[in-house]
Amino acid sequence: MRRLSKKKALTLVRELDAFPKVPESYVESSASGGTVSLIAFSAMAVLSFLEFFVYRDTWMKYEYEVDKDFSSKLRINIDITVAMRCQYIGADVLDLAETMVASDGLKYEPVNFELSPQQKIWHMTLLHIQERLRVEHSLQDLIFKTAMKGSPPAQSRSVDSSTSLNACRIHGHLYVNKVAGNFHITVGKSIPHPRGHAHLAALVSHDSFNFSHRIDHLSFGEDIPGVISTLDGTEKVTTESNHMFQYFITIVPTKLNTYKVAADTHQYSVTERERAINHAAGSHGISGIFMKYDISSLMVKVSEQHMPLWKFLVRLCGIVGGIFSTTGMLHNMMGFFVDVVCCRFQMGIYKPLKEDPVKMQQANEHAAPPAHTHLTQPIS
Repeated sequence: MRRLSKKKALTLVRELDAFPKVPESYVESSASGGTVSLIAFSAMAVLSFLEFFVYRDTWMKYEYEVDKDFSSKLRINIDITVAMRCQYIGADVLDLAETMVASDGLKYEPVNFELSPQQKIWHMTLLHIQERLRVEHSLQDLIFKTAMKGSPPAQSRSVDSSTSLNACRIHGHLYVNKVAGNFHITVGKSIPHPRGHAHLAALVSHDSFNFSHRIDHLSFGEDIPGVISTLDGTEKVTTESNHMFQYFITIVPTKLNTYKVAADTHQYSVTERERAINHAAGSHGISGIFMKYDISSLMVKVSEQHMPLWKFLVRLCGIVGGIFSTTGMLHNMMGFFVDVVCCRFQMGIYKPLKEDPVKMQQANEHAAPPAHTHLTQPIS
Protein backbone atom coordinates (compact mmCIF):
# COMPACT_ATOMS: atom_id res chain seq x y z
CA MET A 1 0.00 0.00 0.00
CA ARG A 2 2.79 2.35 0.82
CA ARG A 3 4.48 1.64 -2.51
CA LEU A 4 1.21 2.32 -4.34
CA SER A 5 0.75 5.58 -2.49
CA LYS A 6 4.31 6.60 -3.33
CA LYS A 7 3.76 5.82 -7.01
CA LYS A 8 0.57 7.83 -7.03
CA ALA A 9 2.33 10.73 -5.38
CA LEU A 10 5.16 10.63 -7.93
CA THR A 11 2.66 10.43 -10.76
CA LEU A 12 0.77 13.41 -9.40
CA VAL A 13 4.00 15.41 -9.07
CA ARG A 14 4.97 14.54 -12.66
CA GLU A 15 1.59 15.67 -13.92
CA LEU A 16 2.09 19.02 -12.18
CA ASP A 17 5.40 19.61 -13.98
CA ALA A 18 4.95 22.88 -15.89
CA PHE A 19 8.40 22.89 -17.50
CA PRO A 20 8.52 21.13 -20.89
CA LYS A 21 11.20 18.50 -21.37
CA VAL A 22 12.47 18.36 -24.96
CA PRO A 23 14.54 15.31 -25.96
CA GLU A 24 18.07 16.06 -27.03
CA SER A 25 17.45 14.48 -30.43
CA TYR A 26 14.85 17.18 -31.13
CA VAL A 27 17.26 20.03 -30.36
CA GLU A 28 19.24 21.44 -33.28
CA SER A 29 22.39 23.44 -32.57
CA SER A 30 23.60 26.20 -34.85
CA ALA A 31 26.44 28.71 -35.01
CA SER A 32 24.04 31.67 -34.81
CA GLY A 33 22.32 30.20 -31.75
CA GLY A 34 25.68 29.68 -30.04
CA THR A 35 26.71 33.26 -30.78
CA VAL A 36 23.47 34.63 -29.34
CA SER A 37 23.89 32.40 -26.28
CA LEU A 38 27.38 33.74 -25.64
CA ILE A 39 26.14 37.32 -25.96
CA ALA A 40 23.22 36.60 -23.62
CA PHE A 41 25.41 34.93 -20.96
CA SER A 42 27.93 37.79 -21.13
CA ALA A 43 25.16 40.39 -20.71
CA MET A 44 23.73 38.43 -17.77
CA ALA A 45 27.13 38.32 -16.06
CA VAL A 46 27.86 42.04 -16.57
CA LEU A 47 24.42 43.27 -15.48
CA SER A 48 24.35 40.94 -12.47
CA PHE A 49 27.76 42.25 -11.41
CA LEU A 50 26.60 45.87 -11.73
CA GLU A 51 23.39 45.08 -9.88
CA PHE A 52 25.45 43.80 -6.96
CA PHE A 53 27.12 47.21 -6.65
CA VAL A 54 23.67 48.83 -6.72
CA TYR A 55 22.65 46.50 -3.89
CA ARG A 56 25.69 47.51 -1.84
CA ASP A 57 25.01 51.23 -2.27
CA THR A 58 22.83 53.22 0.14
CA TRP A 59 20.90 56.47 -0.16
CA MET A 60 19.60 59.11 2.23
CA LYS A 61 15.89 59.44 2.91
CA TYR A 62 14.48 62.77 4.09
CA GLU A 63 11.31 63.01 6.17
CA TYR A 64 9.69 66.13 7.65
CA GLU A 65 7.61 66.55 10.77
CA VAL A 66 6.78 69.16 13.41
CA ASP A 67 9.40 69.63 16.11
CA LYS A 68 7.62 69.11 19.45
CA ASP A 69 10.70 69.40 21.66
CA PHE A 70 10.78 72.90 23.14
CA SER A 71 12.09 72.15 26.63
CA SER A 72 15.57 70.93 25.74
CA LYS A 73 18.61 73.15 25.40
CA LEU A 74 20.29 74.11 22.14
CA ARG A 75 24.04 73.71 21.96
CA ILE A 76 26.08 76.25 19.97
CA ASN A 77 29.58 75.19 18.91
CA ILE A 78 31.84 78.15 18.19
CA ASP A 79 35.36 78.59 16.83
CA ILE A 80 35.90 82.18 15.62
CA THR A 81 39.08 84.22 15.31
CA VAL A 82 38.72 88.03 15.56
CA ALA A 83 41.52 90.43 14.60
CA MET A 84 41.48 92.16 18.02
CA ARG A 85 43.13 91.45 21.32
CA CYS A 86 41.22 89.28 23.78
CA GLN A 87 41.02 91.99 26.47
CA TYR A 88 39.14 94.29 24.09
CA ILE A 89 36.23 92.04 23.05
CA GLY A 90 33.51 89.96 24.66
CA ALA A 91 31.08 87.32 23.40
CA ASP A 92 27.72 86.31 24.83
CA VAL A 93 24.15 85.35 23.88
CA LEU A 94 20.94 87.26 24.46
CA ASP A 95 17.77 85.35 23.62
CA LEU A 96 14.31 86.58 22.69
CA ALA A 97 13.19 86.67 26.32
CA GLU A 98 16.02 89.10 27.14
CA THR A 99 17.76 86.28 29.01
CA MET A 100 21.52 86.61 29.00
CA VAL A 101 23.38 83.31 28.73
CA ALA A 102 26.66 83.04 30.58
CA SER A 103 29.64 82.48 28.32
CA ASP A 104 31.51 80.24 30.74
CA GLY A 105 31.94 77.56 28.07
CA LEU A 106 33.91 79.88 25.79
CA LYS A 107 37.67 80.19 25.87
CA TYR A 108 39.67 83.23 24.76
CA GLU A 109 43.04 82.36 23.24
CA PRO A 110 45.53 84.94 21.92
CA VAL A 111 46.68 83.99 18.42
CA ASN A 112 48.00 85.55 15.27
CA PHE A 113 45.35 86.36 12.66
CA GLU A 114 47.60 85.28 9.79
CA LEU A 115 47.51 81.54 9.14
CA SER A 116 50.50 79.27 8.84
CA PRO A 117 51.18 77.55 5.48
CA GLN A 118 49.52 74.30 6.63
CA GLN A 119 46.52 76.18 7.99
CA LYS A 120 46.18 78.07 4.70
CA ILE A 121 46.08 74.78 2.80
CA TRP A 122 43.31 73.49 5.07
CA HIS A 123 41.41 76.77 4.81
CA MET A 124 41.55 76.74 0.99
CA THR A 125 40.43 73.10 0.98
CA LEU A 126 37.48 73.98 3.19
CA LEU A 127 36.48 76.85 0.89
CA HIS A 128 36.66 74.54 -2.12
CA ILE A 129 34.40 72.00 -0.38
CA GLN A 130 31.90 74.74 0.44
CA GLU A 131 31.90 75.86 -3.19
CA ARG A 132 31.20 72.34 -4.44
CA LEU A 133 28.46 71.86 -1.84
CA ARG A 134 26.59 74.86 -3.27
CA VAL A 135 26.71 73.32 -6.76
CA GLU A 136 26.42 69.58 -6.08
CA HIS A 137 23.91 69.03 -3.31
CA SER A 138 24.40 65.26 -3.39
CA LEU A 139 27.78 65.78 -1.69
CA GLN A 140 25.87 66.54 1.52
CA ASP A 141 24.54 62.96 1.49
CA LEU A 142 28.11 61.68 1.17
CA ILE A 143 29.17 63.81 4.15
CA PHE A 144 26.28 62.42 6.21
CA LYS A 145 27.29 58.85 5.31
CA THR A 146 30.95 59.31 6.25
CA ALA A 147 30.27 61.18 9.51
CA MET A 148 31.34 59.27 12.60
CA LYS A 149 30.22 59.94 16.14
CA GLY A 150 32.92 60.72 18.64
CA SER A 151 34.84 63.50 20.27
CA PRO A 152 35.86 66.21 17.78
CA PRO A 153 39.58 66.54 17.10
CA ALA A 154 41.45 69.10 19.10
CA GLN A 155 41.98 72.25 17.03
CA SER A 156 45.27 73.57 18.26
CA ARG A 157 47.02 76.61 16.87
CA SER A 158 50.75 76.98 16.67
CA VAL A 159 51.78 80.06 18.64
CA ASP A 160 54.89 81.91 17.52
CA SER A 161 56.29 83.88 20.45
CA SER A 162 58.50 85.95 18.17
CA THR A 163 55.50 87.68 16.56
CA SER A 164 52.92 89.86 18.26
CA LEU A 165 49.62 88.10 18.88
CA ASN A 166 47.17 90.55 17.32
CA ALA A 167 44.03 88.38 17.31
CA CYS A 168 41.79 86.41 19.65
CA ARG A 169 40.41 82.95 19.07
CA ILE A 170 37.04 82.36 20.75
CA HIS A 171 36.15 78.69 20.87
CA GLY A 172 33.96 76.39 22.93
CA HIS A 173 30.23 75.77 23.25
CA LEU A 174 27.18 77.31 24.88
CA TYR A 175 23.78 75.92 25.89
CA VAL A 176 20.86 78.23 25.17
CA ASN A 177 17.07 77.97 25.18
CA LYS A 178 15.35 76.79 21.99
CA VAL A 179 14.10 80.25 21.13
CA ALA A 180 15.36 82.96 18.84
CA GLY A 181 18.46 84.74 20.07
CA ASN A 182 21.48 86.83 19.22
CA PHE A 183 25.05 85.64 19.63
CA HIS A 184 27.35 88.61 19.27
CA ILE A 185 30.97 89.62 19.65
CA THR A 186 31.52 93.28 20.29
CA VAL A 187 33.85 95.69 22.05
CA GLY A 188 34.28 95.29 25.80
CA LYS A 189 33.35 92.60 28.28
CA SER A 190 29.69 92.08 29.11
CA ILE A 191 28.51 93.32 32.48
CA PRO A 192 25.26 92.55 34.32
CA HIS A 193 22.74 95.35 34.06
CA PRO A 194 19.30 95.51 35.71
CA ARG A 195 17.71 97.13 32.67
CA GLY A 196 19.19 94.96 29.97
CA HIS A 197 22.47 94.09 28.39
CA ALA A 198 25.66 96.18 28.25
CA HIS A 199 29.35 95.95 27.34
CA LEU A 200 32.09 97.93 29.01
CA ALA A 201 33.73 99.60 26.01
CA ALA A 202 34.72 102.99 27.37
CA LEU A 203 38.35 102.02 27.90
CA VAL A 204 38.87 100.84 24.31
CA SER A 205 39.92 103.41 21.72
CA HIS A 206 38.15 103.49 18.37
CA ASP A 207 41.44 103.21 16.52
CA SER A 208 41.94 99.66 17.82
CA PHE A 209 38.58 98.46 16.46
CA ASN A 210 39.01 95.74 13.83
CA PHE A 211 36.29 93.15 13.49
CA SER A 212 37.88 91.27 10.63
CA HIS A 213 37.19 87.66 11.49
CA ARG A 214 37.40 84.10 10.32
CA ILE A 215 34.79 81.46 11.21
CA ASP A 216 36.56 78.13 11.44
CA HIS A 217 33.49 76.35 12.76
CA LEU A 218 29.94 77.25 13.75
CA SER A 219 27.31 74.59 14.31
CA PHE A 220 24.24 73.93 16.39
CA GLY A 221 23.41 70.78 18.27
CA GLU A 222 25.69 67.84 18.78
CA ASP A 223 29.12 68.40 17.26
CA ILE A 224 29.75 65.59 14.75
CA PRO A 225 33.25 65.27 13.28
CA GLY A 226 33.19 65.28 9.49
CA VAL A 227 30.01 67.33 9.08
CA ILE A 228 30.73 70.70 7.44
CA SER A 229 28.39 73.54 8.34
CA THR A 230 27.37 76.46 6.17
CA LEU A 231 29.62 79.14 7.68
CA ASP A 232 32.72 76.98 8.14
CA GLY A 233 35.66 78.65 6.43
CA THR A 234 34.02 82.09 6.10
CA GLU A 235 36.52 84.96 6.29
CA LYS A 236 35.67 88.68 6.36
CA VAL A 237 38.34 91.37 6.27
CA THR A 238 37.71 95.10 6.61
CA THR A 239 39.97 98.12 6.69
CA GLU A 240 37.50 100.34 8.55
CA SER A 241 37.47 100.51 12.31
CA ASN A 242 33.70 100.85 12.86
CA HIS A 243 32.15 97.97 10.97
CA MET A 244 29.15 95.74 11.62
CA PHE A 245 28.85 92.16 10.35
CA GLN A 246 25.42 90.56 10.58
CA TYR A 247 24.44 86.93 10.00
CA PHE A 248 20.77 86.03 9.95
CA ILE A 249 20.59 82.28 10.59
CA THR A 250 17.59 79.97 10.27
CA ILE A 251 18.16 76.71 12.17
CA VAL A 252 16.43 73.47 11.16
CA PRO A 253 16.52 70.64 13.74
CA THR A 254 17.84 67.46 12.15
CA LYS A 255 17.87 63.88 13.38
CA LEU A 256 20.66 62.00 11.64
CA ASN A 257 20.46 58.21 11.59
CA THR A 258 23.04 56.37 9.48
CA TYR A 259 24.90 53.06 9.81
CA LYS A 260 27.78 54.90 11.51
CA VAL A 261 26.14 57.59 13.61
CA ALA A 262 22.83 58.47 15.25
CA ALA A 263 22.71 62.02 16.59
CA ASP A 264 20.54 65.12 17.01
CA THR A 265 22.16 67.88 15.02
CA HIS A 266 20.98 70.99 13.19
CA GLN A 267 21.32 72.42 9.71
CA TYR A 268 21.03 76.11 8.98
CA SER A 269 20.85 78.66 6.19
CA VAL A 270 22.46 82.10 6.37
CA THR A 271 21.82 85.57 5.00
CA GLU A 272 24.81 87.91 5.37
CA ARG A 273 24.98 91.65 5.65
CA GLU A 274 27.75 94.09 6.48
CA ARG A 275 28.03 97.85 6.62
CA ALA A 276 30.21 100.59 8.00
CA ILE A 277 29.01 102.50 11.06
CA ASN A 278 28.88 106.21 10.32
CA HIS A 279 26.49 108.23 12.47
CA ALA A 280 27.02 111.38 10.43
CA ALA A 281 25.82 109.59 7.28
CA GLY A 282 22.85 108.02 9.06
CA SER A 283 24.32 104.50 9.39
CA HIS A 284 23.75 103.84 13.08
CA GLY A 285 24.56 100.75 15.07
CA ILE A 286 27.26 99.07 17.09
CA SER A 287 30.49 97.71 15.70
CA GLY A 288 30.84 93.99 16.05
CA ILE A 289 29.80 90.56 14.81
CA PHE A 290 26.12 89.71 15.29
CA MET A 291 24.61 86.30 14.60
CA LYS A 292 20.85 86.43 14.95
CA TYR A 293 19.39 82.94 14.86
CA ASP A 294 15.85 81.63 14.71
CA ILE A 295 14.69 78.01 15.04
CA SER A 296 12.33 76.46 12.53
CA SER A 297 9.25 74.62 13.75
CA LEU A 298 9.87 71.77 11.28
CA MET A 299 12.27 68.92 11.94
CA VAL A 300 14.09 66.88 9.30
CA LYS A 301 14.77 63.18 9.76
CA VAL A 302 17.68 61.96 7.65
CA SER A 303 18.07 58.17 7.55
CA GLU A 304 20.31 55.93 5.49
CA GLN A 305 18.37 53.37 3.45
CA HIS A 306 19.51 50.08 1.94
CA MET A 307 17.95 47.80 -0.68
CA PRO A 308 16.37 44.68 0.92
CA LEU A 309 17.76 41.28 0.01
CA TRP A 310 14.46 40.03 -1.42
CA LYS A 311 14.28 43.01 -3.76
CA PHE A 312 17.83 42.36 -4.95
CA LEU A 313 16.96 38.72 -5.71
CA VAL A 314 13.81 39.75 -7.60
CA ARG A 315 15.76 42.24 -9.71
CA LEU A 316 18.42 39.61 -10.35
CA CYS A 317 15.82 37.09 -11.54
CA GLY A 318 14.30 39.78 -13.75
CA ILE A 319 17.69 40.46 -15.35
CA VAL A 320 18.43 36.79 -16.07
CA GLY A 321 14.93 35.90 -17.26
CA GLY A 322 14.48 39.09 -19.25
CA ILE A 323 17.75 38.74 -21.14
CA PHE A 324 17.13 35.04 -21.82
CA SER A 325 13.65 35.68 -23.19
CA THR A 326 14.60 38.79 -25.16
CA THR A 327 17.61 37.21 -26.86
CA GLY A 328 15.51 34.15 -27.77
CA MET A 329 12.85 36.34 -29.35
CA LEU A 330 15.44 38.37 -31.26
CA HIS A 331 17.13 35.22 -32.51
CA ASN A 332 13.82 33.80 -33.75
CA MET A 333 12.92 37.08 -35.44
CA MET A 334 16.29 37.27 -37.17
CA GLY A 335 15.90 33.68 -38.37
CA PHE A 336 12.42 34.46 -39.67
CA PHE A 337 13.63 37.50 -41.62
CA VAL A 338 16.53 35.52 -43.07
CA ASP A 339 14.12 32.83 -44.27
CA VAL A 340 11.81 35.43 -45.81
CA VAL A 341 14.68 37.15 -47.64
CA CYS A 342 16.08 33.87 -48.94
CA CYS A 343 12.66 32.65 -50.20
CA ARG A 344 11.73 36.02 -51.74
CA PHE A 345 14.90 36.52 -53.74
CA GLN A 346 15.59 32.79 -54.37
CA MET A 347 18.92 33.07 -52.65
CA GLY A 348 20.90 29.88 -52.12
CA ILE A 349 18.75 27.76 -54.53
CA TYR A 350 20.40 25.89 -57.50
CA LYS A 351 19.43 27.27 -60.91
CA PRO A 352 20.48 25.47 -64.20
CA LEU A 353 22.29 27.62 -66.73
CA LYS A 354 20.57 28.42 -70.04
CA GLU A 355 22.62 26.93 -72.91
CA ASP A 356 22.95 28.37 -76.42
CA PRO A 357 20.87 26.28 -79.01
CA VAL A 358 23.51 26.72 -81.72
CA LYS A 359 26.18 25.25 -79.53
CA MET A 360 23.90 22.38 -78.59
CA GLN A 361 23.28 21.55 -82.32
CA GLN A 362 26.99 21.57 -83.11
CA ALA A 363 27.63 19.28 -80.24
CA ASN A 364 25.03 16.81 -81.50
CA GLU A 365 26.56 16.75 -85.03
CA HIS A 366 30.02 15.89 -83.79
CA ALA A 367 28.65 13.14 -81.63
CA ALA A 368 29.31 9.46 -82.68
CA PRO A 369 26.50 7.65 -84.61
CA PRO A 370 24.45 5.29 -82.58
CA ALA A 371 25.18 1.57 -82.87
CA HIS A 372 22.64 -0.53 -84.82
CA THR A 373 21.39 -3.75 -83.41
CA HIS A 374 20.38 -6.68 -85.66
CA LEU A 375 17.82 -9.14 -84.62
CA THR A 376 18.55 -12.67 -85.63
CA GLN A 377 16.14 -15.45 -85.49
CA PRO A 378 17.36 -18.58 -83.99
CA ILE A 379 17.76 -21.54 -86.37
CA SER A 380 15.23 -24.05 -85.71
